[in-house]
Amino acid sequence: MPLIAVVDDEVSVRTMLRRALRLAGYEVATFVSGEEFLDSLPSCSPACAILDIRLPGLSGLEVDVRMRAQNLRVPVVLITASDDPALDRAARAAGALCLLRKPFSTDALLAAVHRAVADPARDPSAHGVLPN
Repeated sequence: MPLIAVVDDEVSVRTMLRRALRLAGYEVATFVSGEEFLDSLPSCSPACAILDIRLPGLSGLEVDVRMRAQNLRVPVVLITASDDPALDRAARAAGALCLLRKPFSTDALLAAVHRAVADPARDPSAHGVLPN
């Protein structure tokens, strides 16, 4: 069962994502901050990380960039409540698989996670924004 890391500072979002992913057959580890998630990486090997862009401390984008700088090849799905179009470009530049805008559907979330788990070595040019 693939492990999915969920990094979001909102309890309700972590709970909703954990439930949806577990119902889909994934093991889930949740984290309150980017720093907590990065500290876990020596012992935690997620098949995919779902990162909120706006976190206390390191943003989801910064976490993604740091993982890549450390040569950690964890596919990333970014999530945000922001409508800022610049985030689409920033997500692609950071190397994220996709950016989902809250509120997103469970189907959109699972499609992104399934894609990440099925093919973690995706071509970076295939990254994009999934419809909600």
